[in-house]
Amino acid sequence: MFNIYTLPLILIGCVLQDHAYPADELMPLTCRGRVRGLEPSRGDVDDPLFLGMLWRVLKDVRLDNDVVVSVFETNIRVLGGLLGGHSMAVMLKDAGHYMQWYQDELLHMAKDLGLRLLPAFNTSSGLPYPRVNLKHGVRGPESRTGTETDTCTACAGTIILEFAALSRFTGDPVFEVHARRALNFLWEKRQRNSNLVGTTINIHSGEWVRRDSGVGAGIDSYYEYLLKAYILLGDDLFLQRFNIHYASIMKYISQPPLLLDVHIHKPLLPARTWMDSLLAFFPGLQVLKGDIRPAIETHEMLYQVTKKHNFLPEAFTTDFRVHWAQHPLRPEFAESTYFLYKATKDPYYLEVGRTVLDNLNRFARVPCGFAAMKDVRTGSHEDRMDSFFLAEMFKYLFLLFAEEDDLPFNVEDYIFTTEAHLLPLSLSTTPRAPSPPANSTSEEELDDSNFDWTCPNTRLLFPDPAFPRNLRDPIRSAVDKSCPRPAIHREPGMGRPPLRAQDFMANNPDHLELLRRMGVSLIHLKDGRVQLVQHATQAVSAVAAEDGMRFMQEMMELSSQQQKEQLPPRAVQIISHPFFGRVVLTAGPAQFGIDLSKSITGVSPYSGCAELSNAAFVQGRIALLQRGQCMFAEKARHIMKAGAIGGIVIDDNEGSSSDTAPLFQMAGDGRNTDDVTLPLLFLFYKEGNILLEALKEYREVEVLLSDKARDRASIFKGKPLPGILLESSKYRPLSPLHYFVCGRAAQCRLVLCK
Repeated sequence: MFNIYTLPLILIGCVLQDHAYPADELMPLTCRGRVRGLEPSRGDVDDPLFLGMLWRVLKDVRLDNDVVVSVFETNIRVLGGLLGGHSMAVMLKDAGHYMQWYQDELLHMAKDLGLRLLPAFNTSSGLPYPRVNLKHGVRGPESRTGTETDTCTACAGTIILEFAALSRFTGDPVFEVHARRALNFLWEKRQRNSNLVGTTINIHSGEWVRRDSGVGAGIDSYYEYLLKAYILLGDDLFLQRFNIHYASIMKYISQPPLLLDVHIHKPLLPARTWMDSLLAFFPGLQVLKGDIRPAIETHEMLYQVTKKHNFLPEAFTTDFRVHWAQHPLRPEFAESTYFLYKATKDPYYLEVGRTVLDNLNRFARVPCGFAAMKDVRTGSHEDRMDSFFLAEMFKYLFLLFAEEDDLPFNVEDYIFTTEAHLLPLSLSTTPRAPSPPANSTSEEELDDSNFDWTCPNTRLLFPDPAFPRNLRDPIRSAVDKSCPRPAIHREPGMGRPPLRAQDFMANNPDHLELLRRMGVSLIHLKDGRVQLVQHATQAVSAVAAEDGMRFMQEMMELSSQQQKEQLPPRAVQIISHPFFGRVVLTAGPAQFGIDLSKSITGVSPYSGCAELSNAAFVQGRIALLQRGQCMFAEKARHIMKAGAIGGIVIDDNEGSSSDTAPLFQMAGDGRNTDDVTLPLLFLFYKEGNILLEALKEYREVEVLLSDKARDRASIFKGKPLPGILLESSKYRPLSPLHYFVCGRAAQCRLVLCK
């Protein structure tokens, strides 16, 4: 009972036994096993490496080892694997065909392991220590652990499925009691206004150590286990908590198709402008929740990023560029693909799965298995093949393509753990453990408003077979620039003319209203840029939707014109008293005007800035500009007309800095910019403030605009070098009122894709 997609799994199983056993993990490039302590440490990833090959554990494996392991990884990989193996063994035995010899050996081993993990929960909060010694617990010098104070939210909140299943299989409530206590504490510590949780928490005090919140690394499976705990255990309390969290996720974190981290105390403030690949599980969780539309949208975005880079980079930016280039063969995208296919039966997702499988075979397959990608841009490999690749990736791909006859059981009778181990839903009828003591003074009550009392029916949700395609097409366009050009047939007198991309200004209320009518949504990124996504179904009419598609196409073409060769950063060097060339500010270049890399001396005006009241005052000087309201090229033309010899644009996004933001290139306006013949540079807020401080303090400031900082000897050309630098204590913050604005200000550059 297997199809062609089962064959790689069988072959890899043979390779593991031939080359890796008794090690837990195969190193596919060197064809040997990864042995704990003999290979360079990879931190928590290595912590569960003492166990994993379940088909031989009954004979060879001991658990009373003096090793320190990750509670989280050992729970989901090892305990989950033992319980999943027990579930499958019981199912096959009860069917009367296989494993008639089985006498709960895997379950006995699972309980032994569970008891060895329990000492980690001996904290005042109930949150587990992140690590435990399987032989000596967490206390005393022999344990070599127990001094940690922090753990991730997912680490403490991804226990309930395995521990509750262990309690209900064995009849010992202690495991479920501890898992519930940890979940209760996390729930009590949520931020009450936003109903979000942070990424890292102190296990003793309950204070949030990292207050950024998302659905990716550090939090992901906490949300997953709240919903799945309800499905497995039938406790409405878990569903209520999940629904409250989910409403906040969709309010603050979800910016379809993006999922962007925010601050739990200021949820309207983005915490970063990139996404990590672990959030790819979320569309699958949305399917279980019954929220299919955003699942389709986010999944499509992930698919387009996958096609762009062959794999999902470990992290990627909001304009879909690589942020972290690794790809350790993570299975979350395949998982969501499987769940979307199960929910919709749309053959599109079979094609997605085929793409995943083809890319694995083309780019990751090596003689002894499949190697993780060290860099998706270069295709280089890393000598690792994590256990989750076998436990999840092949399992979800097999199930995606499997027919009912390929399975000896009904998969709908089981729930997948976060590591894709199967636990039977029949556990919900097993007597539950008594509730642990409440962590608060008030008893939590169920509120009917937190529940949907009907299950979604995808046939009713999407009666038009083309509807999912209409959701996917605009997202595909945003990523790969393949937006079609519709033929526009506008009858005379049919309302206002459509908005053109070259005229668009991001802070113009009329333009924003036109975008809304065309079904185009605008996302403000933390670094001041904006991103556009169109949902044709949200347009006010078919004609407006066509206008929106044309606008998006024009914007992509404009962006493509602006995406010239990536220019290196430039320098603004303050050379007047008392700086004398020692203060260099990193500046972003413009894609038009003088190329400073071809200039020998740069531009050295005598005066830095003053309020611009007439052209004569600007003539022969560098004009200081504030960002906002119009295109950069238009700004350059204004100051050229006034006789300026250069310009510096200062970002108005408070707190921005070249230390944390990617290099910003000022783009043209889509028209010919050969008439701009002066240099224009961009300073983020932090660097601009340094320049403004100098202007406030010294009035006359001489600067050098150049492609890179110059040594002082070349600046002063043999003159005696000044030796006194302004003391940092003289720097004081400068109010935005001290910005000198010239002409009309500049518009944020629109970023769609690289």
